[in-house]
Amino acid sequence: MTEFDLSTREGRWKHFGSVDPIEGTKPTVKENMKDLQSTHKDFLFEIEEVGIKNLVYPVLVDRFQTAGNFSFSTSLNQDEKGINMSRILESVEKHYHNGIELDFDSLYQLLRSLQESMNQNAAGLDVSAKWFFDRHSPVTQIKAVGHADVTYGLAIDKKEVTRKEITIQAAVTTLCPCSKEISEYSAHNQRGIVTVKAYINKDVELVDDYKGKILDAMEANASSILYPILKRPDEKSVTERAYENPRFVEDLIRLIAADLVGFEWLDGFDIECRNEESIHQHDAFAKLKYRK
Repeated sequence: MTEFDLSTREGRWKHFGSVDPIEGTKPTVKENMKDLQSTHKDFLFEIEEVGIKNLVYPVLVDRFQTAGNFSFSTSLNQDEKGINMSRILESVEKHYHNGIELDFDSLYQLLRSLQESMNQNAAGLDVSAKWFFDRHSPVTQIKAVGHADVTYGLAIDKKEVTRKEITIQAAVTTLCPCSKEISEYSAHNQRGIVTVKAYINKDVELVDDYKGKILDAMEANASSILYPILKRPDEKSVTERAYENPRFVEDLIRLIAADLVGFEWLDGFDIECRNEESIHQHDAFAKLKYRK
């Protein structure tokens, strides 16, 4: 049995089964390597979307840096075998400045770069991240950082935007109207998970605080907003407000829709509320879709 020098890393590797590289015959210089993706002939079909998913990259949402989870795609012509996926990362890095700005203008420019580098007509992306913001407790006005989940969706064909949407998910308090009605005192409440997918009108100028306006519609119509910090006066205010504003899941999504339908910069929306029931082993949910 061959003895290896266990005082060296290489010796220990070989002791555990590593072997020397073989003498290869294929090229090692990029210019001499065959590029299968760039093969041109009839490959039967055009592909609408091909790309990558689950790319985690630093992003900036307003003034906070967080992690974004991206999916990118481009079209692929019938006479092309495949895309060069490394160019997707090269396009992302081109727009990286201590984070990728998560706003529609910045994402549009990123997609234009991707189109150019991939030499394709269509390109699209979806990116999800935590959206952090300052939130003050309702009575004592103590500041802390709240959060919601946000997903941007954008697609273009040549220079034209073909898909523009934003999804926001946030937690709220819902207090059961039925429980309040039948009980001598108290009423059960629970955490409701509200999701709004908003379809942006591509021909109308988008207001500055569009995320805040959608989030306000989601939270203000609930029994109560959730807060990072609550002192006793705040807790009293929150629980009493919830008791004063009971909401079924059906009530909540209808009230949210009544606010959103007035936003002229929206073409439509999907709303879901899912209650993590406090007195049942199951959840309750309601969904609503609206298109102008």
